Amino acid sequence: MRRFYISTINKPFNFFGSVLILLLAACSFEKETGFNRFMQNVTAHYNIIYNANEILRQKQETYAGTYVDQYSNILSVYQDTVAHNGSPDKDLDAVIFRANTIINEKEQSKYIGSAYLLMGKAGYLDGRYFDAVELFSYVIRSFPKEIPVTQEAYAWKIRALLYLNNKKEAKSTLDSAFLDVEPKKHLPAGIYAAALQYDINTKNYPDAEISAKKAIGYANTTAEKLRWTFILGQLQELNHENDDALANYNRIIKSNASFEMAFNANLNRIRIQEMRNGVKLNRIALLLSLLKDDNNVDFNDQIYFQVGEIYAGNKDIPNALKYYKLSARSSLKNQNQKGLAYLRIADIDFNDRADYVNSKKYYDSTLTNLSPNYPGYQAIQKKANNLQVLVDKLQIIAREDTLQRLARMDEATRTKAIDSLVSAHILQQQNAAATALANTGSATAAGSRNNPFGKTAAQSGGQAATGSSFYFYNTSAVSQGYNDFKRKWGDRKLEDNWRRATKANDAINSSNAATAVATSDPDALPSDLRKGGNTIPAGKYRQKLLADLPLTPAGVEQSNARIYNAYLDIADFYRDILDDKKAAIKNYELLLAKYPNDPNKAPIYYSLYRLYSDLDAAKSAEYKNRVLKEYPETVYAKVIIDPDYSKKLNDKDAQLTDAYNKIYNLYRSKNYAQVIISADTLLNQYPANKYASQIYYLRTIASGHLEKVTPFRAELQQIATAYPNDQLITPLVKEHMAYVDNNMTELAAQPVAIMNADTGALFTPPVQYQKDAVFNRNRQFVAVVDKPAEKPAEKPKVESKKEEIAAVAPPPAVAINKPADSVAGKPPIAISAPKKISTVFNERDSTNYYFVINVNRGTTDLSSSRFGIGQYNRINFQANTISHQLKFVGRDNQLIYVGRFRSLNAAKDYARAIIPLMPQIMKVPADQYSFFIATKENLGKLADRNKLDDYVEYYQEILLK
Repeated sequence: MRRFYISTINKPFNFFGSVLILLLAACSFEKETGFNRFMQNVTAHYNIIYNANEILRQKQETYAGTYVDQYSNILSVYQDTVAHNGSPDKDLDAVIFRANTIINEKEQSKYIGSAYLLMGKAGYLDGRYFDAVELFSYVIRSFPKEIPVTQEAYAWKIRALLYLNNKKEAKSTLDSAFLDVEPKKHLPAGIYAAALQYDINTKNYPDAEISAKKAIGYANTTAEKLRWTFILGQLQELNHENDDALANYNRIIKSNASFEMAFNANLNRIRIQEMRNGVKLNRIALLLSLLKDDNNVDFNDQIYFQVGEIYAGNKDIPNALKYYKLSARSSLKNQNQKGLAYLRIADIDFNDRADYVNSKKYYDSTLTNLSPNYPGYQAIQKKANNLQVLVDKLQIIAREDTLQRLARMDEATRTKAIDSLVSAHILQQQNAAATALANTGSATAAGSRNNPFGKTAAQSGGQAATGSSFYFYNTSAVSQGYNDFKRKWGDRKLEDNWRRATKANDAINSSNAATAVATSDPDALPSDLRKGGNTIPAGKYRQKLLADLPLTPAGVEQSNARIYNAYLDIADFYRDILDDKKAAIKNYELLLAKYPNDPNKAPIYYSLYRLYSDLDAAKSAEYKNRVLKEYPETVYAKVIIDPDYSKKLNDKDAQLTDAYNKIYNLYRSKNYAQVIISADTLLNQYPANKYASQIYYLRTIASGHLEKVTPFRAELQQIATAYPNDQLITPLVKEHMAYVDNNMTELAAQPVAIMNADTGALFTPPVQYQKDAVFNRNRQFVAVVDKPAEKPAEKPKVESKKEEIAAVAPPPAVAINKPADSVAGKPPIAISAPKKISTVFNERDSTNYYFVINVNRGTTDLSSSRFGIGQYNRINFQANTISHQLKFVGRDNQLIYVGRFRSLNAAKDYARAIIPLMPQIMKVPADQYSFFIATKENLGKLADRNKLDDYVEYYQEILLK
């Protein structure tokens, strides 16, 4: 009974006592005591930091498993740099969360520096290199006594700076790192590896060899040691130390390196032995002999590729093409090798054979097969996109020629010819359908092999990252297991008897592989499915052919104009983008021969004069004399006579713009009488200038503040009569006249036409016209007639070719042709030099877009330009749903941003509408401003000129696509 009593009494005590003890302990953990420091160190190190490092290790191994090594070049020291798409990475976010936990909750621990280092590593692996550099710099500055942490921060900072191509700061950081190295206490493998990558990037191969030896000596893992040994062999080859290189390649061959690395080491060994001991080895024969070894069957594509490289080096183009194509067709599983083979073929067609159409096909196949991580992938993509312009123009010519040929046939012959075209179209569609089916089948087969349980991400709960505990649903675990397998066994096909050196190929897999090759190879023979009996309705195709036939003189004229413009675009493209003078000359002269009555000969003559100047002095002089004789009043003739003529035109425009701004400032200060005097003076000095309608308008509005409504109405009518086709002023004037007519009684009672705020708001100065798109600005497009004509051709009418206005027309980064070629309305087509795309920007803020005008002069007064924008917005957005503001970026840039727009398409619509009026709106020279679209979030990141340049590149490469 007593025991029960005591137990009953103690129960409440035990409960409340336990709670009290826990509360006291929780409070005591926040005190700075030795015990608390010990506990925070233990939990920070063995729990948080350990797990965060494990996540980073798995992430790096995953990246390494997908990294594309190009053994024909010096290998990269690191394999953890991949392309990023800007989407959040849950694993790296988890690392950052753990690091913040230490910083915020374990402030007594000695691992604060390690936490910031973790955040920097996560930022680097996520592609946020600028942020990573700042974090690594903070670690180096704030924790100088934590030598292992600072040395690691130095190494990672150098890597990030090299990725940003900031070699100067990378060198400075490297020098500082070496001052702090203590090799006896801390093994600085990362420092020497970073130095190795720096020396490779700067092509300082002797120093790179020294750095490689140091890095190998301090390597932490066997994989690092083997990789850096291979790099050392490559460097020794470049430094003409062939015996040492051969020894290192032999070490790789005898080691447990991956089969791919050992195979390439063997290829390099053959290359070195080719001239050893005074005996010239037949390197091609040695390479081809490797084909006989069944163990090399998965590497036949690389063998053929190396043979092609030898022939290409010897300028034996036919054999080089032969073996590159064999390499592509032998690549049944190595898509990157297939892509490299296609790239070599494309480059030969582009550089050696000038077959740009065929090179476009192979560049497309390259992009289809090559990993986006491949160095220079974006440059290849840019070249393919440029060549697409050429292909499109050639397709226009071919189509219009076909339509004209059909139009000249009699009814029966035409019907038969159209039947043949429709049949060919059906076969083409069948082949496309078969290709899609084959690709789908291959993807399904691959998916079933890689997902043995046949579950999709959705079926497995959508755990695409690391959310599931089941191994095969956890992609990080699967990637780690795959990488472990690959390290041990190399790249092995998932099939029966995969361990055996010799095995029979699965017939179904072989068939699928052959189909896949055929669908991605530009030279592959048509599939048998082309002959299938499936019928695809082609009624719409036939109807379009019949509808587009040029059966009337007007139709023929329009078709000829499209052919003419396509030829002219092709000639300009050869001249400006491809820098192929001979091809450009051929196309320009084809135009002159095909269209002898073309009134647009002056710019063609001028282009031929410039193109022939370095090739044929006599022909250059001939076309120069044609310009001077036949078109003496054109700007082309004036430029030939006076090379500074274009500069004088720009100076005149600058003076005119400055004079207009002065008049506007007078108006803004309400000095209306002086506005009238200054406007009259300017119009007398420049009677037919490009701002004449605006100056007249400004003068009239000023007069409205000083005179009665009747004379004011008369002046408005004079503007409408004098400038009936003006796109900006005349619509405003008509709107004003309508208002006056509807309120004449009230306005007539006033002492002056414009006297109060409400009325004055309706009569305010306007805006300005826009820059044309960069492509062929100011060019006139003409309708032309073919040379073989029964009657003398009438003078063709000038037909304005409507081109879609680009939402952004920034100054071109690189102009391929000479500056003089672009004079007076015939500017060169521009192509931007390929750059690394910043990962700082994103489109998460997708409901807050702004149209931005970037003025690259920090001291220019933009008040008159901003007034014009405001006037445009008031007329077109009467509900005042948008506004414009000014933002300074550094010392040299001002941004006028207009918005907000709820979607990107709405912002683009606004840009298309206002851009054609910008040359009138902006009272600054045309070469001092450009346009782009940005979200509010990205706009806020534009703190200096470098960020602004990075965003313009991001906008062109990402957002516009």
